[in-house]
Amino acid sequence: MNAPPGNDTFLRALRREPVPYTPVWLMRQAGRYLPEYRATRARAGSFLAMAKTPELACEVTLQPLARFPLDAAILFSDILTVPDAMGLGLYFAEGEGPRFERTVRSMADVEALGTPDMETELRYVMDAVRLIRRELAGKVPLIGFSGSPWTLACYMVEGGGSENFARIKAMALEAPATLHALLRRVTDAVIAYLDAQRLAGAQALQVFDTWGGVLAPHLYREFSLPYLVEIAQRLPRGEGAAKAPLILFGKGNGPYLEELAASGAEALGIDWTVALGEARRRTGGRVALQGNLDPATLYAPPAVIAREAARALDDYAAANGGAREGHVFNLGHGMSPDMAPEHVAALVEAVHAHRGR
Repeated sequence: MNAPPGNDTFLRALRREPVPYTPVWLMRQAGRYLPEYRATRARAGSFLAMAKTPELACEVTLQPLARFPLDAAILFSDILTVPDAMGLGLYFAEGEGPRFERTVRSMADVEALGTPDMETELRYVMDAVRLIRRELAGKVPLIGFSGSPWTLACYMVEGGGSENFARIKAMALEAPATLHALLRRVTDAVIAYLDAQRLAGAQALQVFDTWGGVLAPHLYREFSLPYLVEIAQRLPRGEGAAKAPLILFGKGNGPYLEELAASGAEALGIDWTVALGEARRRTGGRVALQGNLDPATLYAPPAVIAREAARALDDYAAANGGAREGHVFNLGHGMSPDMAPEHVAALVEAVHAHRGR
C-alpha cells in the first residue's frame, strides 16, 4: 500500500535521508495518561476487549495524533497477542498485569504450541492495521510491532511478568535445547506476524526486546541476539520507497550496539543508559538511531524537558557531523499513566523547534 503525500519525515529519518527537523513519536503514546484513552477503555470494558476490537484499537491509535503533531502512529495492540494466538490463553488480572492460563516449561509444552494463522487467530490485528491506515489517509506513517522472541518467551515460561525471571533463566542454564526450541517456534511466528502487518499496511516495524537486558552477556548472545539477527535477515520488508524499515529496540541493549548494527536492521532503538552521541559513534552510521530521553524527564517542568531534549539532539548531531538525519527522537522506554499531556506537548514542540546550536 502506498500512502498519498503526507508527513514522511519519520521514514526519511529511518532511511538516513536529509530531514527538515528531527521526527518524534513516543513509545506508549496511546495510553492511560490521556483522558480520552481512559474513556475508551471504560467503554470497552477491558484492555483486551479494546485491543481485540479493530474500531477501538484504531480510535486509541489516533487519539495522540489529534492532540500532538507526532510524526508517526503506532498500532495499539499488545506484544502478547502472538503467544495468546499460539494457545496460551492471555488474560489480564486486575492489578497484576498480563497472565497466561498455560505456561511453557517442557519440550512437550513447546511441541503443543499452535502455529497461529495471521488472518484467523490474529485477524483482529490485521483488521486494525488496515483500518488505521485508511483513517490516517497518509497523514503520517503507521508502525507495526512485535515482542522479540526472548521477551515473549519470558512471559510464556514465567506465565506473566516477573521480578527475577527465575524460571526462564533456569531453563536457559539447565535445558537450553528446550528454550531454543521455544525461541525457534516464536521467531517463526514473529516473522510471519510482522510480515502480515506490513502487508496489511504497516509502513515501519519495531521489535521490542524489553527483557533482553536482564540476561548476562553470554546468555544474551545465545538466547536473544541470534533471534533478533534472524528476524532482521529473514523478514520481508518490500522494495524501494515502499520498503518498511525494521527497528530493533532493546531495554539495556547498550553493550551490544555494534552487534545489533550489523544485524541487517535499518534502525536501533536505544534506552537512556547510553548517550546518543556514543551510540552514533559506535554504530558508525550503519543504522538510524531512535531514542532516547529518560521517560522520567516528562515529570519535570516544560523548560527542563526542552533543555534535556536539546541536549540529546545536540549530542547526536555532534557525533553525526552536525547533521540531524538518521535520528528519530523518542523516549528510552514507554510513557507512564501519571504523565501530563501538557508535558508531552512541550516535548514534541521542543524537538520540532530545535535546530541545533
